Amino acid sequence: MFGIVRPCSHRLGEGLKTQWMAHLCGLCLALRGDHGQFARVVTNYDGLLISVLTEAQAERTTGRRRTAGPCPLRGMRTASVAQGEGARLAAAVSLVLASAKVRDHVADKDGLLARRPVALAARRVAASWGRAGARTGSDVGFDTAVLVDAVDRQVGIEALAGPGTPLLTVTEPTETATAAAFAHTAVLAGRPGNAEPLAEAGRLFGRLAHLLDAVEDRETDAASGAWNPLTATGTPLVEARRLAADALHGIRLALREVEFTDGKLAHLLLAHELGRSVDRAFGASGCGHQAHADGARGAFGPPQHGGPYNPQSPQSPYDGQNPYGGDGNPFGGAPSFPPPGPGRRGFWAGCAAAIGVCCTCKVCCADEFEGPWSRKRREGCLGNCDCNCCEACEICECCECCSCCDCGL
Repeated sequence: MFGIVRPCSHRLGEGLKTQWMAHLCGLCLALRGDHGQFARVVTNYDGLLISVLTEAQAERTTGRRRTAGPCPLRGMRTASVAQGEGARLAAAVSLVLASAKVRDHVADKDGLLARRPVALAARRVAASWGRAGARTGSDVGFDTAVLVDAVDRQVGIEALAGPGTPLLTVTEPTETATAAAFAHTAVLAGRPGNAEPLAEAGRLFGRLAHLLDAVEDRETDAASGAWNPLTATGTPLVEARRLAADALHGIRLALREVEFTDGKLAHLLLAHELGRSVDRAFGASGCGHQAHADGARGAFGPPQHGGPYNPQSPQSPYDGQNPYGGDGNPFGGAPSFPPPGPGRRGFWAGCAAAIGVCCTCKVCCADEFEGPWSRKRREGCLGNCDCNCCEACEICECCECCSCCDCGL
């Protein structure tokens, strides 16, 4: 799963987390239902925004959800998942863009794709995904040709770009593709008046996605010699940060013009989480939960200086009346008795534990889980958050009034 909008379970709250997972599973199952099991590998966090926006605008009906059967990624539990045209549009967009991504990697001869047999197989998969996305898009009234055209133009623009080329010239095809996808959610939801502001939000989202991808890949692209828009155009990070901030502000303004039936989740993802994605990409984020984990505060507040349990204090718990004398340890040495850590698992035992961790969904859904081989405590994908606000207000139950951040919505 890939994407720039990766919400944290600590901030979502139980209700919004259930909605978000319903759209994620709905996208995955829409891909499987229309295009087979292998198509599920293109499930991504950003693609489900299409499903979220469609449902957020639509009138409430009884057919928006269905109960899905047990799945290993949900710990073999059933779940209520999103269904309908929004999920199918998200699947179509995901397939077409994944097809383009594979072709791009083949053209760049990345990794194993530098080998001719692997590249040939990858081209066939990409072509199959492209045709499948076009069929599903046609079923919901969306012409995926605009996405294919954007991808084709992207290749030519990158070939001509050089120092001095405006960065927004490079991001334009992505902007056009995402604008079309966002705008079509208004058509599916029966709210044609929302098409224009959603197209603007989609255009700026595409710009932001392209920028953040370039920022996050800048060092690895430089090491591998791959093409990167920031390096190719000579755009400094300061300018990229300014463009990202402008795009984020524009998205928030555009969302004000959209008429939602229930826009809480869409607001959270596009107003709150997108801002945190910008901070994360530019290294300006901090996690409130991690601060507690790192010992910034104890369970009962910050450490008190001079107390008997303060490691920086020379005061003894016995106030000098140590019954053992000396350093307080009858056996000599420091008075510290750390519990022994669990031993590492062997290869096969670790493999069995890894299967168990994956099949119970702990890797993605648990706050912490035990490493299969090392047995060290590790954070789940949705537990590694960078949250620093909105924890106490349940993501601002009223989406028209957010006093906990600077979005102004």
